[in-house]
Amino acid sequence: MSTSTARPTPPTPHVPVQLRLAAAWASFMVMYVYVDVLGLYKPGAVRGILDGRVWEFDITQTFAVSALAASLVPTLMIVLSTVMPPRANRPTNLVVAALLIPWMAFNLAGGEWIYYYGLGFAAELVVLALILRTAWTWPRSSAATGSFTRRVRDAERVPTLAP
Repeated sequence: MSTSTARPTPPTPHVPVQLRLAAAWASFMVMYVYVDVLGLYKPGAVRGILDGRVWEFDITQTFAVSALAASLVPTLMIVLSTVMPPRANRPTNLVVAALLIPWMAFNLAGGEWIYYYGLGFAAELVVLALILRTAWTWPRSSAATGSFTRRVRDAERVPTLAP
């Protein structure tokens, strides 16, 4: 006769809000880049780039700076989500994620490869919605809203013995 003993379920580790937001922004950034990079496989895309045009735009320094600035926003949000205090972090994530939704929808303009860009937009929209939900429902307790970097620093402190 065998007896089975129920094993206790291991506790789910608490993931700080700042880390969840940074992970979501990193996921968004990867999708953002891959949609653009894989879009280069669209027939004529590389020819257009070699001819100095992307979609309807001439490739100029202004275009390059604008494209870099657009990609810097989610890139910086990865870092900012971990270092900003909650009082600034919450509204920043809400505003930036909300503003990126119409920006990402711009990729649907033109109607070419609607399934490809539509899937990219849908995936990015899911992550932006997760960011909005996470920031909106940010816990208000002092323990949950403490500085992530301060909590990590405090956790790393090793007590020293006084001589």
